[in-house]
This record gives sequence, structure tokens and C-alpha cells, in this order.
Amino acid sequence: MRRRSRTPAAPLAQRDGIDPVRVRLPADPDGAWATVGDHLMGRFAGAIGADRVASMLREGRFVGADGVLLGTEAYRAGAYVWFHRDFAPETPVPFEVSVVHRDERIVIADKPHFLATTPRGRHITETALARLRRELALPALQPAHRLDRLTAGLALFVVRPEDRGAYQGLFSGRRVRKEYEAVAAYEPGVALPVTVRSRIVKERGVMAAREEAGEVNAESRIELVERRGALGRYRLLPATGRTHQLRVHMNGLGLPILNDPVYPVVLPERGPGPGEFEAPLQLLARVLEFVDPVDGRVRRFESARHLAAWAGPGPRHLAAWAGPGPSA
Repeated sequence: MRRRSRTPAAPLAQRDGIDPVRVRLPADPDGAWATVGDHLMGRFAGAIGADRVASMLREGRFVGADGVLLGTEAYRAGAYVWFHRDFAPETPVPFEVSVVHRDERIVIADKPHFLATTPRGRHITETALARLRRELALPALQPAHRLDRLTAGLALFVVRPEDRGAYQGLFSGRRVRKEYEAVAAYEPGVALPVTVRSRIVKERGVMAAREEAGEVNAESRIELVERRGALGRYRLLPATGRTHQLRVHMNGLGLPILNDPVYPVVLPERGPGPGEFEAPLQLLARVLEFVDPVDGRVRRFESARHLAAWAGPGPRHLAAWAGPGPSA
């Protein structure tokens, strides 16, 4: 069996905690690209403009395994090219990512609301991964799973690339006990506790997921922990990990989570500005518990954060992510 060649290490360091883009030059059966610059122009001019591609070449922004590319090098299929994208300005998320635990293999981060776990879409440098790489000086750090941008709480990151598969396997194999906390309306007519089982479908480009008939692929246990007037504090125990699963199941019970901008109605997205961070979704990833796949130890971690709607007096827009707070 022929062994695949190993991808060379990137010759560019990370920028703001983000890896450079890596491009492998494809086969060119028609001989359309005499030089590397011909290919780069054809590949990227439509996205960023021919002038910008030419400028990046002049500035030495494209790098190959042997150094900076001028663009005049002969085209060679299979060669690698690296470069850093130009990031659009991002509104800083003015809340810290705290670290609950760190050792030689894993980092357990306590993420605030509004901060994406990993770079995606318009959230690149303002993400938990990019921040942790910069602040902890761990450029190889990678997530083992993903927590929604609007959800606060615990996320597991892996320090060494060789360990990532083992920890990712915990989540894909449903061997992690995850406990969430939510604040929603109290409805005496909803019988709790209850285990909700349904089929959830999330289409690319559509904001809201939906439930439909068919084979069950999502399961959540919902418990009422405490009532305070018209509000209830709920413990949510997902057995599966579908996109927006807990939000969909709570909404399906007639208990949409407080400040949810998608369920039951998709609200217009707030743009950057003073009001962007004032109404955090009242959902918190409270507990992660698992048997460590490397050393066999039972691991249990708990968030120090608390939800603004249950935090008592004080500025609501700060209490949502400040920690530690009142014990849950």
C-alpha cells in the first residue's frame, strides 16, 4: 500500500490565533496556469479582486514550502501555498473567557455569551479558540466539540493534536454527561420532568432548526429545578447533540428559553452597537463529566457562571457572564 505523503508544516505563524490558509495546487490537464501567479489570480480574483491578489503578491503575502512566492514561479501541481486572509473588522466581545482547568492534554474553558467557540462566518478573531491560543500561548489548541455562540458555559479544548481524536470521540460516542441550565417561563400545565424525543432537522442557510416526522435523532430530559414567580429555572440533560437541540425542545414544550432570538420567532439580528450584548440567551452549559480516554480518570467540571435572569439584583447585562456568581 502506498503511504500518503505528509503535509508540510505551515511556514507562516498564526496571526491573532488564526492559522494561515493552506492551498494545494490542483492538477492542470489543460495547461491553463504557466505560473503560480496565474493560478492564484484565477482562483482568488473573483473573491477579493485582481488588484488585491496582485498587491498580496507584491507584499510577499503568499508563501510556499521554500519561501515567499513572487508569482513568477513555474506552476507545479501538488505544491502547497499558504497565506493569511484579511479579516473584516469585528466588534470585540467585552467579556473574558475563563479557564476552569488546564493540564498537558486539555483546557476546560468557561465561555461567555456572544463569543463563538471556533472561527466561522463573520466571527474569526473574536472566538474562544483564537483568544485561548493567544492568551495561553497554545498555538496547537483545538476544540473537541462546539458550543453555540449565544450559549455560555463549558467547552473542552485539546492541547496536543495527537490527543484530539480521543477527546472528540467522547462527544461523537455520547460518552460525555452534559448538564445545562436555562431560565424560561414557568407553565404549570407542562408536566415535568419529561424526556423529549424527536427528529430535528437543520438546513444550511436557515437560521432555525425544526422538528419533523421521522426517525428520532434527538433526546433531552427537561427538569424544573426551581420556580420564582413567573419564571422557572430548568435543568436540561441532552442525550444527543443536534444543533439547537435544547432550544428546539424547550420551545416545543411551550417553554422557549428567555431571550432566544430564534425560537419561537426569528428576530432581526442586532448589529454592532451598545445594545448588542444586553439580552443574553438564558442558557448555560453548567457541567461536563466524562471518563478521561487517556488515563481513565473520572473528570467532572462545573461552570462558575450564572444566568442574569436568576442572579438577583444588579446590572442584567453584566450579571449574565460575570463569575463566580450565586451557587446554582
